[in-house]
Amino acid sequence: MRLQLGLNMKLVQQLRLAPQIIQSIEILQLPAMDLRELIENELQENEALEVIEPAADAYAEEAPQRDEGREDDGSFEDDAERVMERLNDLAGDRGTSYSSRAAGQEASDRKLEAMQNAPAFDQGLADHLMRQLEEQELDREVARAAEAIVFNLADTGLLPCSLESVQAGMDLPAALESMERGLALVQRLDPRGVGARDLRECLLIQIRDECEDAELKRVLLRDHYDDIVRNKLPRIAKSMDLDLARVYELIHGLADLSTRPGSAYSAGPIRYIRPDVVIEWEDGDYVVRLVNDYLPRVGLSGNLRRMLEQARGDPKVKEYLRRKIDSAKWLIEAIAQRQSTLERVVKEIVARQRDYLEFGVSHLRPLKMQEVADVLGIHVSTVSRAISDKHAQTPRGIVPLKFFFTGGTENEDGGVESRLSVKERVRDLIEAEDKHNPMSDDEVAARLKDECGLEIARRTVTKYRKALNIPSSRQRRVWV
Repeated sequence: MRLQLGLNMKLVQQLRLAPQIIQSIEILQLPAMDLRELIENELQENEALEVIEPAADAYAEEAPQRDEGREDDGSFEDDAERVMERLNDLAGDRGTSYSSRAAGQEASDRKLEAMQNAPAFDQGLADHLMRQLEEQELDREVARAAEAIVFNLADTGLLPCSLESVQAGMDLPAALESMERGLALVQRLDPRGVGARDLRECLLIQIRDECEDAELKRVLLRDHYDDIVRNKLPRIAKSMDLDLARVYELIHGLADLSTRPGSAYSAGPIRYIRPDVVIEWEDGDYVVRLVNDYLPRVGLSGNLRRMLEQARGDPKVKEYLRRKIDSAKWLIEAIAQRQSTLERVVKEIVARQRDYLEFGVSHLRPLKMQEVADVLGIHVSTVSRAISDKHAQTPRGIVPLKFFFTGGTENEDGGVESRLSVKERVRDLIEAEDKHNPMSDDEVAARLKDECGLEIARRTVTKYRKALNIPSSRQRRVWV
């Protein structure tokens, strides 16, 4: 093998996005709350930005300039001195950070305030159970077994693995007999039902002796659980020598039991949705309003513009300030472009989905992002980024903007109905059926063809039914 050094020339074409374009793309796909965080961070890092008095439509018009004729209170000299301090020894140290002590102190104060205003830590399921165990006098090995079981529980409160698996994961494994005693101990703790290894055991644990028909309910769950799931109530009635009405009464009595006893202690934080746009009826038409009320409105700092004029004798300060001002301008323009694009996209959605706003999901039309992009003269990826992680408040409730984009099914008249509207028709047919003689998926497909002109296969009806969490016809049947 021969090694040699040489110089070669090669012509290559590459597509590279400027940092400003990348920033515009990122800002376009940010929901309002994330955009607010980004603006606040930029306000801390860039002296060329300042907060302007809030307005109802923050970015609908160009940010007004500050009044150049107002009295100067000497803040210019203070700002100039602070900038000069930050540029000290700039020529000799290219890695100097430009974050000021004032900004750092402000960030520290904001973090402290956030920590002080944070909600108290919620007690978890494991903490709740361990506190009960600590109040009891237990054999050391049984206590260790119970603790290991507690920390292996799922969020629902059920034990998703065998006692042997829990035993194998212990640093000092306990005897199997101690593991069984520890499990029995955990199953007696509050809330009732924790520590169960399956749903049947979970329900059985929750049936107390003082409950009405306690023994009959235990027999029902212990010996006929599979028949309950399959809705084979006549078989249960014959086996238990009861009439169907009595079996129904016992099953309805189980409705008070929890299938997720630990969920009250394992629930995560509630995620609140703030809509990015509001679609409402005004003066005989639907109007689109961007929700900008809680976004800080920013503009260029008048002090820094004057500092730029005064810094003509110092090229380093002038270059530094120019970079900051250019960055601020790009941010303001990117936010304005985001607001404009989002408003145009939502207005086009409203124009095409007016029937949904007036009549509901059954009138939702099929819509593709490419159709909106073609009308607005933008790329389909721009539409995708504009609606990403954003929600709209409509007369029909708060929905993600992606909800309005769905495929469709052609009917006999040549029209097209969206998949969501077809699902809604499936739900309506099943809700209106005779509960004593429920329709099969084949019958639902036939009804859709006869009443709506929709040619849909049985397996498609089955898929839609499962997506709607609707049980099969056998499980839906009411026997009495």
